[in-house]
Amino acid sequence: MSFMHHGFNHGSIELVCGPMFSGKTEELIRRVKRAQIAKQRIQIFKPALDVRYDETKVVSHSNQAIHSEPVEKAVDILLNLKDTTRVVAIDEIQFFDQDIVKVVSKLADRGYRVICAGLDLDYRGVPFGPMPMLLALADNVQKIQSICTVCGSPATRSQRLSDSTDTVLLGETEAYEARCRAHYFYEPSQGQERLPIEEEVQNLIN
Repeated sequence: MSFMHHGFNHGSIELVCGPMFSGKTEELIRRVKRAQIAKQRIQIFKPALDVRYDETKVVSHSNQAIHSEPVEKAVDILLNLKDTTRVVAIDEIQFFDQDIVKVVSKLADRGYRVICAGLDLDYRGVPFGPMPMLLALADNVQKIQSICTVCGSPATRSQRLSDSTDTVLLGETEAYEARCRAHYFYEPSQGQERLPIEEEVQNLIN
């Protein structure tokens, strides 16, 4: 692979993010297909651990699918990049190690259009892995909302339905629901009750 700057082509980082079931992968696939129509050379990558629907394809919850290259580490994207590639798409980017920030930035600096999709928050409502840096560095960010399964309002959180405390827990509707802020709940530790709002405010002040 020759890692060359693409002349007058300006690189960019596009980030599509939101909770589960919001259509992030569907939007990534839509952008990829438009690039294909424009006859641009594209490579699509995803983390090898994501085998929910298919080992090699990127598949949306609405069953749209497109071929991808599963990789173990962020640097593998650079190692597997072809000379003719001009557009790089990365799905479930939150699952990659922190080096993904350097990889994506390097690609954009070298003139590649980089399209990324991933969860902005984990099940605890905390920014997911490399997402804070990617959100800050992206040239364009699209935050997509889902629909709360409780009240039907716009949802921005992924409610985990199991007791697992693993940050990465692959699953679908049996393990997660989309929730609005009002109906999202996370218990930091088993048996611990939420503090009254007055105590929470006092803790913030102190």
